[in-house]
Amino acid sequence: MFENLSKRLEGIFNNLGGQGKLTEDDVNAALREVRLALIEADVNLKVARQFVERVKEKAIGANVMGSLSPAQQVLSIVNEELVEVLGGAEGKNRLDLGGTPPQVIMLVGLQGSGKTTSAAKLANYLRKQGQRPLLVAADMYRPAAVNQLKALGRQLTIPVYSEPTGADPVDICVNSLAYAREQACSVVILDTAGRLNIDERMMNEVINIRQRLQPREVLLVADAMTGQEAVRVADDFNKAVSLTGMILTKMDGDARGGAALSIRTVTGVPVKFMGVGEKTDALEPFYPDRLASRILGMGDVLSLIERAQESIDEEEALKAQQKLQQGKFDLEDFLNSMRQLKRMGPLRNVMEMLPGFNKLAAMPEMEEALEGDQLKYVEAMILSMTKEERRNPDIMNGSRRKRIARGSGTTVQEVNQLLDQFNEMRTMMRQMSTGKGPWAQMARQFGGGAGIPGMPSMPALPGAGRSGGGGKKTGKAVRKEKRKQQKSKSRGGKR
Repeated sequence: MFENLSKRLEGIFNNLGGQGKLTEDDVNAALREVRLALIEADVNLKVARQFVERVKEKAIGANVMGSLSPAQQVLSIVNEELVEVLGGAEGKNRLDLGGTPPQVIMLVGLQGSGKTTSAAKLANYLRKQGQRPLLVAADMYRPAAVNQLKALGRQLTIPVYSEPTGADPVDICVNSLAYAREQACSVVILDTAGRLNIDERMMNEVINIRQRLQPREVLLVADAMTGQEAVRVADDFNKAVSLTGMILTKMDGDARGGAALSIRTVTGVPVKFMGVGEKTDALEPFYPDRLASRILGMGDVLSLIERAQESIDEEEALKAQQKLQQGKFDLEDFLNSMRQLKRMGPLRNVMEMLPGFNKLAAMPEMEEALEGDQLKYVEAMILSMTKEERRNPDIMNGSRRKRIARGSGTTVQEVNQLLDQFNEMRTMMRQMSTGKGPWAQMARQFGGGAGIPGMPSMPALPGAGRSGGGGKKTGKAVRKEKRKQQKSKSRGGKR
């Protein structure tokens, strides 16, 4: 969502970094570009102006102008202000579920914002935190709303409270509390009705529910892709029911992201969660500092570690690490590592959390690899091998490679590429584990190379340039591929 803004800001700070010692004119010119970048990202005009003024006030000072790395100082100030705009202190962005259970979380919002799905995602998230959630179907106006919530509840094995068509939504919510106590549920999540637009009837209904149940949290579910309209909706709901927080959905989309940067300042309502996909586990706590770091191209390693720990079996990862150190890592282990990586979500989303991702994404080969689902081709090739071939890749000859290519719907060249990259990875990891060789030296030079705890090695991505992969090949890439084809032909003939 923030890709364009990140690229613009990165370019601005790269230019500043080349200046050496900064003058006031340099800072003014850079901040003018920052303001334009924010406005292009659909940030509220008043918010963008205030942001730049605060940065300018701190940046044009003796500490920055006289420092050895003034560009880094300005970047640090922009980072601080961006964190403040997004929500400031972390405590304000956490759910408050203290007190006697069951605690009530009330979700409000317009139709189409993803309210029902967000209710299920939130229930799933809270269950992982040790809570016992109950979902309540209080939207009696939208066709199939109750059935949708029941289906999500069955999928997650989370109880759903509902009443027959025609029941009063306020009564449903009140009755659900007694049911929650009977079932020993600790949190009740109310999925209230929405409309295509804000109207008096909907507002009166949510106001009545709020007054009767006194929920601990009132969260607005807003579509981040609607831009400044989401800010207006948040302001209207906040005036009516005193919101305690927000869930921004579709944060994995390609919209400009200005709503996320404007809502906190304009409405005073903190964003507490963001939806980053359609699956029921695609809900993340909103951390202003981490998102600011990601926008400025500095990555989000903490979130990456948390996602790895949730998705990856630690015991399996340790076994794979031991096999690597012993030189016994084979293609079956490689396939398991790749599947664990896939559980962390789309490859682009994972890579975006790495520092300097924008520079990597600019490479034509990387762009092609990230656009298509190249991991499925790797999986198809490995599954087309016999158990003996997966456990001992060194026995591969020309006829075996041709058979694997036919069975997986790929080419011999792609099979060769997979095997070459696997061997390179195995050599690299062996050298890093023993502390010897060029790869180990490089790891020491760049800070240890320990990687992310529990995270499997990044699989190779052969076939990134196949048709439909998502990008036009450069002349250099074409020449490189021709050389590989000639190499694979000679290899096939020899073996």
